[in-house]
Amino acid sequence: MSYFNVRVYGLLINEEQQLLISDEHAEGRSFSKFPGGGVEYGEGLTDALKREFMEECNAEIEVISHFYTTDFFEKSSFNESQIISIYYLVREAGPLKLSYKTKVFDFDPDTQQSFRWVNLTKLSEDDVTFRTDKTAVSLLLSLMAEGD
Repeated sequence: MSYFNVRVYGLLINEEQQLLISDEHAEGRSFSKFPGGGVEYGEGLTDALKREFMEECNAEIEVISHFYTTDFFEKSSFNESQIISIYYLVREAGPLKLSYKTKVFDFDPDTQQSFRWVNLTKLSEDDVTFRTDKTAVSLLLSLMAEGD
């Protein structure tokens, strides 16, 4: 059975012009993505994103604006669903209480997730795993280039 899987992600850029990346390990594979995840039945998109940030980052966020919604077919890497990913620019509503890593997939023994900051000047599509995230990075880099 095929179905749609609606996902929502936040692009959080700090004052040092760094983007927050989440490294995770699930279902036998490691991957890098933006904080966020699945929209639950009955949730609005921004409410889902705020919930996901609380679950993953223990952080309250403010949603600034819609950034991008996937406009191509993408099959899930984990099941038979079609992924629809929606990206928002967000900012922290208070200080982030995360411990940050500098290396990819540098997991603590008790968790399968770690966070790191990537300088926007060094950001590339290779910093994330999935095609939808790579597209969001490409768009962000294009916007930054236009702003120069």
